[in-house]
Order: sequence, then structure tokens, then C-alpha cells
Amino acid sequence: MDNREAMGSWLSGPREALEQSGADFGYRGQQLGLPEHGPGSIARPGRRLLALVIDWALCMLIAYGLITHGYDQATGNWALLIFFVLGVLTVGTIGCTPGKRILGLRVVSEAGGRLGLGRVVVRTLLLCVVVPALVWDRDGRGLHDRLAKSVEVRI
Repeated sequence: MDNREAMGSWLSGPREALEQSGADFGYRGQQLGLPEHGPGSIARPGRRLLALVIDWALCMLIAYGLITHGYDQATGNWALLIFFVLGVLTVGTIGCTPGKRILGLRVVSEAGGRLGLGRVVVRTLLLCVVVPALVWDRDGRGLHDRLAKSVEVRI
């Protein structure tokens, strides 16, 4: 192996190196029995992030306009509380937040169907902590989804 190959394998990452050695990872959601494309497939990270931004902006607007009547240090704390309540109520009842609905996403159980209230609370609480949402598995699910046994899919 020359220097270029060694540098190329380092830059492409461990997944590329494993695929070149014959490992088959399949597509995102294959291990969960989900389709590769279309309704019911794993939601892409860009859409998930944009839905989160929409939900956070809505919560900031509510906190700014209805509670703090202006921006101060407490606005972000109120927005986080509103985000938690919004997530528990909307994901627990209809399976999606307003941002997810706008972008055509839904949170479902790994086994299919709705999440129970306890798992919705755990998922939303971990999402509020942020760090678990930044740790992903090979299917693109955050740690908050893995612990709540949920998956975010396209509708």
C-alpha cells in the first residue's frame, strides 16, 4: 500500500475501509425491517434537523411573546420547557411535532405503531439534554431514539 492509498483510507473513514474489505452494511433501516425509500423509510438527518429548528423557533416565539414579553435570559429556559411539553403532547398523541408534520416525518415505535407515554417522555427528555441526540447508530437514529425504542420515519 502506498502513501496515497493509506491517506485515502484515512480520509474516507472506517466505514469505507470496512466496505472495501467486504462488509455489507445495507441501507439505513434495513435491520429494522423498514423500506429503503418512500413512506415508512428512515428520515434523513437534514429533514430531522430542520424539523427540530422549526419546533425550537416555535417554542422561542411562544416563550418570547406569551411569557417573557421580550428577550432575556429566561426566554431560553421557558422555550426549553415549552419544547418538552410540546414534544410530549404532540408525539404522544399524533406522533409528530409541528415541525415534523410540516416536513412529513413521524415518530413510531420500532415495532410499528404509536409510542407509549413513558417512552415519549424519555425520548423528549433525552432530546432536551441534546447530547444523546448527537450520538447516532448506523441507521441514523440518535441515542434518544434507541433508548426509547423509537424511529423517525417519513410519512
